[in-house]
Amino acid sequence: MATADTMLQTALREPAGQITLDLRTVTFFDSAAIHALVRLAQEFPGTLTVRPSRQVRRVLEIAGLGEQGWLSPT
Repeated sequence: MATADTMLQTALREPAGQITLDLRTVTFFDSAAIHALVRLAQEFPGTLTVRPSRQVRRVLEIAGLGEQGWLSPT
């Protein structure tokens, strides 16, 4: 919750052809983080890759986002 907006604002501020978010060490993921990911997916269609931890993947699955193209299988 404390860093979701910072992550979003940083990603939006920096021009990039490809964005990869390595969340493999994240243990807590809330609605603010989900909102940030959805915004990034909207802003960078086809160029966002998210590498989730087990916990992040579970939260995204519960939220109905487990099959998104930007979610890396590993």
